[in-house]
Amino acid sequence: MTETWMLATIWLGLALLATLLSIWFRIATALSEIVVGTVAQLVIGALLGGMILGANEPWIKFLSGTGAIILTFLAGAELDPVIFKEKWKEAVGIGLASFAAPFLGCTAVAYYLLHWTAEASWLTGVALSTTSVAVVYAVMLEFGLNTSIYGKTVLAACFITDLGTVLALGLIFAPFTVRTVIFVGVGVAVFILLPYLTPRFFQRYGGRPSELEAKFLLLFLFGMGFLAAWADSEAVLPAYLIGMVLAGTVGKDHLLIRRLRTLTFGLLTPFYFIRAGSLVSVSALIAGPVIFLALLVGKLITKLLAVYPVTKIFKSPRKEAMYTTLLMSTGLTFGSISALFGLSHGIIDTAQYSYIIAAVVASAVVPTLIANAFFLPGHLLGNVLEEDKVAESAPPR
Repeated sequence: MTETWMLATIWLGLALLATLLSIWFRIATALSEIVVGTVAQLVIGALLGGMILGANEPWIKFLSGTGAIILTFLAGAELDPVIFKEKWKEAVGIGLASFAAPFLGCTAVAYYLLHWTAEASWLTGVALSTTSVAVVYAVMLEFGLNTSIYGKTVLAACFITDLGTVLALGLIFAPFTVRTVIFVGVGVAVFILLPYLTPRFFQRYGGRPSELEAKFLLLFLFGMGFLAAWADSEAVLPAYLIGMVLAGTVGKDHLLIRRLRTLTFGLLTPFYFIRAGSLVSVSALIAGPVIFLALLVGKLITKLLAVYPVTKIFKSPRKEAMYTTLLMSTGLTFGSISALFGLSHGIIDTAQYSYIIAAVVASAVVPTLIANAFFLPGHLLGNVLEEDKVAESAPPR
């Protein structure tokens, strides 16, 4: 166990450093964790050897995978069913445009411009089609937009985009076999049963120090994750759908969500994002910066050309429309999950993974900086309700 405790100390030290950097530079913690992971494997690897971080240790991979599953579940649970019913046309329109254009456009860039294989190109399109719920939600919280109709509509659109990403990842790269049929059948039954069973089970047995609610949710998340892996799919797919079907029940239990966030962001996701960063090949990025720029520009342009016209169809003012477009251009969590899926399944190599991750990370930073600097919708600010101040006092995601 000596080596395990040493590795745990190193990884938690890196996680703490990444959190401090995110506070100092006011960026998403996930972003700083990826950067810290990249730098750590470069510096520590050069000084002490490439395997010192132990990114492929089974227990690190387990914590990393668990973090991805619960984070994906929380993203789905953030959906506001009431606002979605009221603004579903706008949310679906923006969300579908935000997914489809970069999915097809970046696939074309990878295949025709970079001459990557068809599978690698499709994976690139999936990874760069995403919108970062974590980044958008953090921005909304910072400016008090998360409780406005505008903010909730944008977040609903994010869910549509990422749902398209998750479904595309599963449908394109999961082989259709008997196992797939079993996985889909069990999944449908679980998705139908959970919204009925969960609130009744929690009402009768919940509210105890034993944290029965968390164990109940983890049971289904792990069980469906196992079935997804058994069917050669991705565990984040059922996790996201479980979060969505429970958004009206679990998603409204703010205390439970807060406890799950503490577990996830305090322990699990640092392992996921630092590991994702540690797998980046810096030498590949230095050797091919044009490839990284082609992917980044491809994502930003396709998002702009697709999302902005849709916001105008729904009569958004110019500044508000541009702000929405730039926020929908961000990417981080699902983009890195998709890229890591491609690398671990041999769909892309380390160099291609590095280019995609670099483009994903840059898309989390560049659009956000431009949006807040030039297109922040000031007329929507200053309307924060009293309960929103409580939410803002919570640690950033």
